[in-house]
Amino acid sequence: MRVHVKDLLAAHGHGHGRHVEPASAPVRRLLLVLLVPLVLATVVGALLLYPFGREQPTGPEVGITQTPVRGEVTAVTKGGCGPEGDQPGASGCVLVAVKMSDGAAAGREVRIPVPEQPSSPTFEVGDEVVLAFGGGDPTANTSYQLADFQRGTPMVLLAVLFAAAVLLLGRWQGLAALGALALSFVVLVLFVLPALLAGENPVTVAVVGAGLIMFIVLYLTHGVSARTSTAVLGTLVSLALIGLLGVAFTAFGKLTGLDQDTANLVSLLGHAIDTRGLLLAGTIIGALGVLDDVTVTQTSAVWELRRANPSLGFRDLYAAGSRIGRDHLSSVVNTLVMAYAGAALPLLLAFSLSGRNLGEILTAQQVAQEVVRTLVGSIGLVAAVPITTALAAFVAGREDVPVEEEPEEEPEEEEEEEEPPSRFERVTGDLRTGYDPAKGPWRRV
Repeated sequence: MRVHVKDLLAAHGHGHGRHVEPASAPVRRLLLVLLVPLVLATVVGALLLYPFGREQPTGPEVGITQTPVRGEVTAVTKGGCGPEGDQPGASGCVLVAVKMSDGAAAGREVRIPVPEQPSSPTFEVGDEVVLAFGGGDPTANTSYQLADFQRGTPMVLLAVLFAAAVLLLGRWQGLAALGALALSFVVLVLFVLPALLAGENPVTVAVVGAGLIMFIVLYLTHGVSARTSTAVLGTLVSLALIGLLGVAFTAFGKLTGLDQDTANLVSLLGHAIDTRGLLLAGTIIGALGVLDDVTVTQTSAVWELRRANPSLGFRDLYAAGSRIGRDHLSSVVNTLVMAYAGAALPLLLAFSLSGRNLGEILTAQQVAQEVVRTLVGSIGLVAAVPITTALAAFVAGREDVPVEEEPEEEPEEEEEEEEPPSRFERVTGDLRTGYDPAKGPWRRV
């Protein structure tokens, strides 16, 4: 088998473009047979899992009695931590005066003590903050706690910069990517979260939700084509593998999925929820984004190889596509590992101070579940390369590749070269002065 360098150069790249040739009839039939049952299963699963007619209790109905109140810091002074903290000589706290901009006492000012500790945030005059109103007298200082800062403006600015960067580089395809991102968020908020809160199986909800997101994102971003459909198949198979490995190793490792946040969630819900399933659901959804990139890249690489050299068969396409996938794989796996490590960095720092050895730290519940997430997701990414490459080589090998006729080169007109004079040719003129009688009488200039 011979794959030319120009073939690999044409194929090596993300190749996420939308300009592709229409699929041939055999390829369309093959993809329809494979994809239509999966699409129907995803839609039916979403309809069965969605909690129609169920209203989820929120706020005071689930025991959350604190109400957010916005305000602005007007003064910061040192004082005591008790009710009379503003007395001269009192210490131990920082008294933060906040003028409330909404709530039952809008326009009024309250003074809230904040302990002077390394874990306490620093407040300055002009900071926009959020207070937690716990009920009672809305004018009393003891009815409020400093909960957070307001971050609306910087978050909106960052979102605008992100959208501008995507549109500047991607243009129309960037606009499609932003639309797909918005729809992914809609699926998470309007389907995944309500289904989980209603007590549905978290793994089933995650698989169906990931399927919805995948169909929306891939087809909207990369267009409806044989390439995209093959990438969808590769993503689905890899997600199924991640789910199976996650179920096996969370059970084998006795991981419960119970941490402080999950325990608080269970107490608020008031009914049982599969915490181990929540752990698996997070693993599946977390790996989906990176998995899309791998499958689309591999599919595009195989298609470009086939287009560059139509004589390549399944074995040749699979071998060449796998070489491209190995180059891409190391960076993708590292991306996933670093993402999980960055999210768990405070936890790792806390465990590093515990005096335990590395084995004890890695096998502790909170760290072990992150390790399982990382390794299971990474195995799914590694498996996505041969799985998607094989599917793409199988489908692309049955695709009709148009043969581009090279334009015929016009024959170049041969210029007549002047032959040098023969040494036997008669030379006229004065050999000493170069005078030629045909040019008229000779004159001195």
